Parts: sequence; structure tokens; C-alpha cells
Amino acid sequence: MTDNISDALSSSPSASRSVSLLGLGAMGTAFARAWLAAGYSVTVWNRTAGRADALVAEGATAAASAAEAVAANALVVTCLLDDASVGAALEGADLTGKDLVDITTGTPAQARARGEWAAARGARFLSGGIMAVPPMVGVPEAGGYVFYSGSPELFETHRAALAVPVGTRYVGANAGHAALQDVALLSGMYGMLAGITHAFALVRGEAEISLKEFTPLLTGWLMSMSPTVEQVAAQLESGDYTSDVVSNLAMQVAGVKTFVGTAREQGASPELLTPYFDLMKRRLEGGHGAEGVTGLVELLTRDGNG
Repeated sequence: MTDNISDALSSSPSASRSVSLLGLGAMGTAFARAWLAAGYSVTVWNRTAGRADALVAEGATAAASAAEAVAANALVVTCLLDDASVGAALEGADLTGKDLVDITTGTPAQARARGEWAAARGARFLSGGIMAVPPMVGVPEAGGYVFYSGSPELFETHRAALAVPVGTRYVGANAGHAALQDVALLSGMYGMLAGITHAFALVRGEAEISLKEFTPLLTGWLMSMSPTVEQVAAQLESGDYTSDVVSNLAMQVAGVKTFVGTAREQGASPELLTPYFDLMKRRLEGGHGAEGVTGLVELLTRDGNG
């Protein structure tokens, strides 16, 4: 490293307009570019050093090591492969007085443990769960945001900087809550994608059915079902799983054979749907036929008795 770069790293610009970013995958690079475009001083580090070249050409400063990147600024953001990578990258860094924001994908327990780890090393800590894909970064109208949880003081200090790439949603002092809500929303997405996948598997082989015409029907139907989310939440809060039920569990289970039979007729596997149908049957067998589907949550939680 040249003396000029060493001087730049040791000068540590004002925390409000500067940031050190560790990790230059697609998401990390997108965040770095958003900060650079907003006029921030950005110091970057990546295990494969060549990934920093394009950002350096755009105005970033490359650090030769993670420790040097950490030393450059008060605000340090990690966007790495996994929690183990965060620990490995920061192993030799002095975190005393630093504000560490980890937007690496991980579990709630990992986030809480990392927060304790950071505190023991003299740093404030914030965990982030990214609800965006790289093309949404730096594009406010795209609607992307990051859940943040952990030190409220850290969040307030760097709220403006954190809001540059995408929106921010602070969800509390428990460092695990950002990861928890991130995974919960993504789990809902995957459940929806499973249904979409099965729907297309049913109709794609029918020459008389145009996928172009079927697609808006599926989109519209899914949107019309979205109020179910609010109904499930309301029933869980009240404890009354039978209120405002239009199609009860007994009726829905009776129709399962039609869904499975149709799949077999169309040469499509029902394997994306059968686990959910199995939960419905278990709940019905427990004497809950008058409910809707809210009671299935009971079968998936630790204290549920079915």
C-alpha cells in the first residue's frame, strides 16, 4: 500500500459522511455505489482485492486489509457471505469505539451473538436484514429497505447514511429481530412462489390455455387473497380462530382430493402442496373443523399442541 493510501485510511473522515464497507459481492457493490453517488467517502475491502478496482475508479478508497478498512471510519458495514465470514474478517481488527452494522444474511441467534461479540470488543452493533435485490439499491421508487435491530443510538447516529442505499426500518433493540422479520417475509414469499410454481405446472401442458392470458388471472387471484394475511394476524391476536371464517377447515380438507387428483391427471407432482394439506388434515383430526387455516400456526410453533 502506498503512503498516500495509508494516510487516507488513517485520517478517518467524519462519520456522518463516510463509511467503510467490507464485502463487494453484488449487494455490497451496489451499496458502495449508492454511497459514492451521494457524495460519501467510501473505504472498501474484499478478500479478492480485484473486485475493488471498479469502485476505486469511481472514487472509493481500497484498503489492503479488513483491519485497515475498519480503522478508516467510525461506521463499518459488513456485507459478507455468512456470519462466519464476518468473524474471520474482523478477527484482527480493532473495534474499539466503532459502529458496526452487519447486513450479512444470518439467523436471529447469530445476530444476537454477534452483537454480544461486538460489545465485548468495544463496538456498538446493528444487524440488518435486506429486503431488496441489488437492482433496487439506489432507486428509492423501487421500494427496497433494510430491517435494522440492535443499538438505537447507533441507528440514530447513522440514520442518514444508512438510508442512502435503500430505506430503513428500525425494529428494536433485540439484535435478532431484523433477521427474524427478514426471514419471515422471505418465507412468505417462498410459500407464494411454491403455489405459483404448482399453478404453472398444472396448465403449461394444455395447448388451449395461453400462459400469457393465464398469468394476469393468477396475479389478480393472489392479490385478491392478500387480506387473508390481516385476518390470520387478527385471529392469532384474539385467540378466536373461528371468527369471520368463510371456508372452514372441514370443507377445505374435503377438497384436497380434487387438488391431488387434478395434479396427477395433468402429470404434475403435488409435492409442493401436500405438506400443507397434511397440516390441514392434522388440525382437522384435532377437532378444529370450524376454523379456517389460522390454527395451522399452532402446529408449527414450539408450544403448539395441534
